[in-house]
Amino acid sequence: MIYLVDCDGVIADFEKGVLAEFRKRHPDKPFIPLEERTTLFLEDQYSEELRPLLKDIFVSQGLFRHLELIEGSLKALKELRKYGDVFICTAPMPISAYYHKERYEWIEENLGREWADKRTIVSRDKAIISGNFLIDDKPQQGVIEPEWEQLLFDQPYNQSVTGLRRITWKNYREVLGLK
Repeated sequence: MIYLVDCDGVIADFEKGVLAEFRKRHPDKPFIPLEERTTLFLEDQYSEELRPLLKDIFVSQGLFRHLELIEGSLKALKELRKYGDVFICTAPMPISAYYHKERYEWIEENLGREWADKRTIVSRDKAIISGNFLIDDKPQQGVIEPEWEQLLFDQPYNQSVTGLRRITWKNYREVLGLK
């Protein structure tokens, strides 16, 4: 089995990191609590006035480097390796000059050097990557029909998405049929 696992929103808590930075920089501005997020893309739920403030955070140095692990993700990734190959499969954020460097640093610090060196795939189109399952918090489409089945990592902001099986780090064994 080959398990492809997205990083932001699945392993790294991107939304929590952005919200913390937004509140730190702009304590007087309205914000959307994580549990009230309803759109797939964070900026879509904010007013036109606030979107530039979010973009400034997205492109800031240190954002990707300092994200927290999503609870249960590290243990689950280690366990999944007993059942097959596991790769981080992440899409680049082209507006950030720091994304690539910080993403690899984050992976090395939180998962280990082997993950950063040999188990990380960065691709704008995840459909072209071979695997059995893709665990991702956003629905994926690509230039070809993917080999993998996407399992939607359950988050407050993706509740409107239908047609995909949902997975969390609490139910992944059951969803994947692991013992």
